[in-house]
Amino acid sequence: RVMGDMPIYVNHASADIWAHPGLFKLDGGMRPAAVAGVPPDYFSATGQLWGNPVYDWERARATGYDWWLRRVERNLALFDAVRIDHFRGLVAYWEVPAGERTALNGRWVEAPAVDFFERLRERFGAPPLVAEDLGIITDDVRAVMERFGFPGMKVLLFAFGPDFATHPYNPANYPRNCVAYTGTHDNNTARGWFEEEATAEQKRILFEFVGREVGAEEVPWELIRKLLASAADTMIVPMQDVLALGSEARMNTPSTVSGNWLWRLAPGLADAALASRLFNLGRA
Repeated sequence: RVMGDMPIYVNHASADIWAHPGLFKLDGGMRPAAVAGVPPDYFSATGQLWGNPVYDWERARATGYDWWLRRVERNLALFDAVRIDHFRGLVAYWEVPAGERTALNGRWVEAPAVDFFERLRERFGAPPLVAEDLGIITDDVRAVMERFGFPGMKVLLFAFGPDFATHPYNPANYPRNCVAYTGTHDNNTARGWFEEEATAEQKRILFEFVGREVGAEEVPWELIRKLLASAADTMIVPMQDVLALGSEARMNTPSTVSGNWLWRLAPGLADAALASRLFNLGRA
């Protein structure tokens, strides 16, 4: 099965903006009046200023969410399941006035989430959607996910802090209805994290978690083993972690515009021995 990824926003230069300008907050010159981003978080002290035009949800509601329904329909035709990027932005989104240099001076704006997803359910039944629910997640976002049964994401690399025992990303605390990851495209690889980012205390927590001290090359597979033993219905592991590669194979660094998405799975890296190891570990 193939899972697709639907970005929440579109580019200002996209055909969608020019074909449906009324669905976005633009000024009289077709320039963004406000742009998207997120407030300060794990990745950036000044937030992330993405710069995409934000939606005018009241106008979308007036059209019966036609553009959105067609967008979801196209993705469901292409993929077996679809991950909605920045899901919380469909409940409330961070809106930054055009011209700001950082995302600090933004504000939260509510979207008609329940009305929208009710319409989605009327059209598609129970669509196989996954909510990217990382970052600042509030009770209103959780309530929408629970109401419509959307599984969220659990990223193990984010769990290794002083609250590890109770952290929602600790595999011992996963619900069944979730998708578990070692890390995502925005993280360093598991080995790269261990070698370059993990503190001495995080390494101590990791060793206690796996039951022994391990070398950097063993870290990814120990995390894979732990995720397989969790209650999560679904588990996704970046190939960089399956191959136990370091930071040279990192996929993306958030808030940067160059040097990303360059890693490729070269012929021969994923061989029969690796497939057998994955198979046997999954069967155990």
